[in-house]
Amino acid sequence: MRILEDPEITTMSEKGQVVIPQEMRKHLGIKPKTKFIVYVVGDNIIMRKLDMPDIKKEWKSIFQTMDKKHLKLDEREIAKEIRSYRKEKHKKSTG
Repeated sequence: MRILEDPEITTMSEKGQVVIPQEMRKHLGIKPKTKFIVYVVGDNIIMRKLDMPDIKKEWKSIFQTMDKKHLKLDEREIAKEIRSYRKEKHKKSTG
């Protein structure tokens, strides 16, 4: 992991916007529309870049696979699978 050794100073605008210095954006691959999670630890503001999946791309891939296998799902079955997935994911995240 490369650490950027030289600190940078930035200023918050009247609208609460803060510019992330260019070298840091390049280092982290941050581009316009990048999503972040922001939280406070003590008197520090922590930002983490979120790598969001491309949902449209994933759905397209799922439907292409279903079409190849001649599979059909109705809305109730899809909703049931989503609930099941979320329940399992919640179990894993809570331990």
